[in-house]
Amino acid sequence: GAAVATAVADLGKRHILEQEGLNTWGIWNYSDWDAFAAVVPKLFDYGKQRCTAYPRFVVQRDLFDDFLGTYLPAVRRVRVGHPLAVERRDDPYPELDFGPVINAAKAKELRDQVAEAVDRGAVPLYRARPADARFLPGQDTAAYVQPVTLLNPPRSSPLHHAEPFGPVDTIVLVDTEAELLAAMNASNGALVATLSTDDRATFDRLAPQIRAFKIGHGKPRSRGDRDELFGGFGASWRGAFVGGELLVRAVTQGPAGERLPGNFPEYQLMP
Repeated sequence: GAAVATAVADLGKRHILEQEGLNTWGIWNYSDWDAFAAVVPKLFDYGKQRCTAYPRFVVQRDLFDDFLGTYLPAVRRVRVGHPLAVERRDDPYPELDFGPVINAAKAKELRDQVAEAVDRGAVPLYRARPADARFLPGQDTAAYVQPVTLLNPPRSSPLHHAEPFGPVDTIVLVDTEAELLAAMNASNGALVATLSTDDRATFDRLAPQIRAFKIGHGKPRSRGDRDELFGGFGASWRGAFVGGELLVRAVTQGPAGERLPGNFPEYQLMP
């Protein structure tokens, strides 16, 4: 990122950089498991190949049995395959949650990372069966990755601190609020995060300490929701809004003294 920033700065070009981050979902003193069960399959939209996907769950150890009892049945409902792989001619399309990842090389990278993490001590909690996928006869399936869930990825693994950009979930268990915050801030900055807790006061106290730009209380956040502009931490994220007029104003000249709306109210556009 620094090399890219230096190169474009030397050219005098206006630019926006987006920092990679590990989006996390924290579970602390929580009991609304029906609501959580409903959202788990939706978190696999696009095969988690999006910058606002949630690949990491940070779970209070005392709630791990309840979490597993909810998460595993929900993730088992996730289906992968080709949308034309129908069983009957009158079936317009099968119930699928996502298709292939970006290419076969990415699929191999994900499989290698999972295998390496397990070899170094991660516990495989769930690996979808290939037989559950829906494919066309003779179809090339090299770019398909089934959902995988690992407990406690080792710190030496990229899965511990970086987003996998694929359908690989990791779970970390914690015992204290300090551990919860440390685990949710593993990448020191993310686009989105969620904290599921029954107590609103607890959420209001902990949320400001989570280093993510958009933070949900028991619900996922995304680029598209409009509760606030889309930005982030640090000057490298300046101008990273949802788009439209605000994005144009962030990277073009504006009236003298006009304040940039969003995450950096102290920044002023130069004439």
